[in-house]
Amino acid sequence: MTGLLSGQRSRIASPPCSRRSFLGISTTFIGATSAQRLSAQAGLKGRPNILLCISDDQSWLHTSAMGDPTVKTPAFDRVAAEGVLFTNAFCDAPSCGPSRSAILTGQSIWRLEEAGNIHSTLPRKFPTYTEALEEAGYRVGHTSKGWGPGRLEPGGRTRNPAGNTFESFEAFHRDQPTDRPFCFWLGSSDPHRPYELGSGARSGMDPSAPLVPAHLPDITVVRNDILDYSLEIERFDSQVGKALALLEQSEQLRNTIVVVTSDHGMPFPRAKATLYDYGTRVPLAVCWPEAVAGGRIVHDFVSLSDLAPTFLEAAGHPSLEASTGRSLLPVLASGAGGRVDPSRDAVYIAMERHDGCRRDGKGYPCRAIRTETHLYIRNFEPTRWPSGSPDPKDCARNIPYGEVAPSPTKTFMMANRDDPSVDRLAELAFGTRPAHELFDVHEDPGQLRNIAADAGAADILRELNDRLMAYLADTEDPRALGEPAMWDHYPYYGRKVNSDWSVAPKP
Repeated sequence: MTGLLSGQRSRIASPPCSRRSFLGISTTFIGATSAQRLSAQAGLKGRPNILLCISDDQSWLHTSAMGDPTVKTPAFDRVAAEGVLFTNAFCDAPSCGPSRSAILTGQSIWRLEEAGNIHSTLPRKFPTYTEALEEAGYRVGHTSKGWGPGRLEPGGRTRNPAGNTFESFEAFHRDQPTDRPFCFWLGSSDPHRPYELGSGARSGMDPSAPLVPAHLPDITVVRNDILDYSLEIERFDSQVGKALALLEQSEQLRNTIVVVTSDHGMPFPRAKATLYDYGTRVPLAVCWPEAVAGGRIVHDFVSLSDLAPTFLEAAGHPSLEASTGRSLLPVLASGAGGRVDPSRDAVYIAMERHDGCRRDGKGYPCRAIRTETHLYIRNFEPTRWPSGSPDPKDCARNIPYGEVAPSPTKTFMMANRDDPSVDRLAELAFGTRPAHELFDVHEDPGQLRNIAADAGAADILRELNDRLMAYLADTEDPRALGEPAMWDHYPYYGRKVNSDWSVAPKP
């Protein structure tokens, strides 16, 4: 299928429901919520079903709808074509557990205490959209990877926050009552590592096809690694396709909000567990055939924490009181494409402790603001190793730079650091970073050149730093308020391999 950003432009430009016809809804609904307006327009009877399909470690460019020449994602492409393709969607944290906690609660991770770390817990005091919808009468469930990894019991929970566990969406759907809406989390472990080495090439994928990101060496080893990653994306997409077929067969698809996304970016060096685009920018397509005009591409900046208030508003439920996310229904209801809401001009992203692959098991705390023109990153502990310590004793699996998942790409880059064609990329992937990083994403889309120290960038650096810190303070981030930041010291429920791991503050 041709990518929506290229061959389908003419069809996208003429959505089934024009802005004029949408705004022609009876003035009776002026002042009503977006959900009420949509329901009135479509003549809906009953609340919509909700199907969230979430892959595990997939960057935003890696769907055929976005023009990827390697991967084929017909299910994602269908949702994008029949609904809205968001080109500037970002996770709240480039780490599985924190990102999923933000999705479920609608809150930035710095507000979630222990849940800001991976291999932690999601305290019961933080309500989730799944719990709210279940209390409102929805049937709630999940399959495969829901919230996690971590432990539920320390947070006071006895069930995965994504809902009751089912073998598959088919098993859940088989017993779905016809008079009750559902909310289902279709999780997956794809394309999380490890991969079956060479599986992509054996499937018939062309090793010359992948677009190698600028921060990785363009060599056969890396290309084949990307092929293996791409094959797992296709496997996830096939699961989404089966779910869409089931809903269509049962005549439930039209009144189902379908979201397809990922928790964060690809598991490669300078991607996952970093605040650069390949770690934080994710695919996002949303359709609601009965109510939302399809065939649109939207460039507004959105966060995955916006999904919780979106689902709740669509169900006619109040937003969670502490939510920092904002409902996407006004954008979906607009019938427009391009830049729809001028206030959606930035996202805010955070990182605390991933696997703790440093002395004492500490994290790498950082925050970022991403706008249309720049990425600004504030590293709060720049003396620490961002990708994990080079000392194997400090790292998970006893592998240097343990925050970066083991892979053929990582092995090649580490083994060839003295090669002039690799050394700079390896330093960017594994080396230390300054307190301030600033990238012009138009001039430098690969985010390889930090211009924070350039005299000509002083004004934009000051502006973005002020804006970031103001937002963090407004949303009560301890790191912006000068309060104790406990993420280095919260319990870690993964496998500790560091010989000097410590969760208690040292005197």
